[in-house]
Amino acid sequence: MTLSVDRPLLYPDRDGQSMADNTRQFQWIVLIKENLEWIFADDPQVFIAGDLLWYPIQGDPKTRVAPDVLVVFGRPKGDRGSYKQWEEDNIAPQVVFEILSPGNTLQEMLKKQQFYDRHGVEEYYIYNPDGHDLAGLQRIDGTLTAIETVENWTSPRLGIRFAFTPENLTIYRPDGERFLTTIELATARNAERERADAAEAQAQQQQQRAERLAAQLRALGVEPEE
Repeated sequence: MTLSVDRPLLYPDRDGQSMADNTRQFQWIVLIKENLEWIFADDPQVFIAGDLLWYPIQGDPKTRVAPDVLVVFGRPKGDRGSYKQWEEDNIAPQVVFEILSPGNTLQEMLKKQQFYDRHGVEEYYIYNPDGHDLAGLQRIDGTLTAIETVENWTSPRLGIRFAFTPENLTIYRPDGERFLTTIELATARNAERERADAAEAQAQQQQQRAERLAAQLRALGVEPEE
């Protein structure tokens, strides 16, 4: 007699596919993910991830997808091996991004669109850096619907704006500043730190001058005013 043993279902953290097929695709994934992290750094209830497997249905590990970038409002920041929706108050990612590579097929992208539509994504953006094409879909009346004019479109959820230059797509943060590369972000942080250090040094110098002047006045028998 053979006893059946119920084994727990496995939800792998990897799907065996690479995050990006080339450097340009990878750069765009990092650019979008890191700038969104910057925008929502002070909100503990916005979770952002890149190339993370999303399992929308408990008990169905075959139904899954790994968006290039996903954004979930209402879930805490933190490390995850995958995004199991039933463990996340059943909150689906509201915004997803896909950056195309030459290896992507029309059938593949259509299946992803159907997946996102079926499982509750509110905004879906697809960018082809080689063809310089951006497409966007927004949930209207329960269905992901193409955004007719994506030029200067502002994401309702993210507050970011998409604009085109002759050579490239430019994305602007809600404060009007453009998305920066990792190097540019580091440079901006260093410049801000240097400005803060310079202001602190100047304040210390002024304090030291004021203390020397007060000491000189006291030496002359004059009590400096507070």
